Amino acid sequence: MVPHSYELPAALLLIAGGFLACFAGYRLFRIVLGIYGGIAGAMFASSLVGAAHPIGMVVAAVIGGIAGALILVFAYFVGIALIGAGIGAFVAHAAWTQFGAGDPPWYFVVILVVLGAAGAMVLQRYVIIFGTAFGGAWTLIIGALALAGDPTAARAASSANVWILYPMTPAPGQRWLPIAWIALGVVGVAVQLGVTGKKRK
Repeated sequence: MVPHSYELPAALLLIAGGFLACFAGYRLFRIVLGIYGGIAGAMFASSLVGAAHPIGMVVAAVIGGIAGALILVFAYFVGIALIGAGIGAFVAHAAWTQFGAGDPPWYFVVILVVLGAAGAMVLQRYVIIFGTAFGGAWTLIIGALALAGDPTAARAASSANVWILYPMTPAPGQRWLPIAWIALGVVGVAVQLGVTGKKRK
């Protein structure tokens, strides 16, 4: 979480990071890992400081962001496995909500997380392209909505709002978001497979 006055820079960072991830995630994977590690580290560290201490929140966000970025950049293969695990967890939740009520059983999530991590290590290039394209697309959408003044997106851009993590369950009145996210993610995959993520000869 960051103070209200820092929502604009946070939105711009999300837009820039989302754009890079969506359209050049494979080519710039270490940079993308650093950006997302920084965002995650900043959100976690700043959430540990009370909202009454804005300077402390900013300092914690900076320190946490640097730590998160370094951890993911230096843990390249861990980052790939985490992307696969994240895809597995997303598939588990998305599939369960279509066929059942409530949260999926823990063992179902664990199985798909393990399969996702293992598959990511085997199919690294494609997992990186798909993971960064769709992750970047969602980050870009959140940043753009926050920049446009959407109050829900602004809160998501500046805090650990759960809405930012679940693109298939958008905020009320924004049911178009999953369609926009999927369309932008598909475009990102196409750009990476055809241009930025092509294997060098």
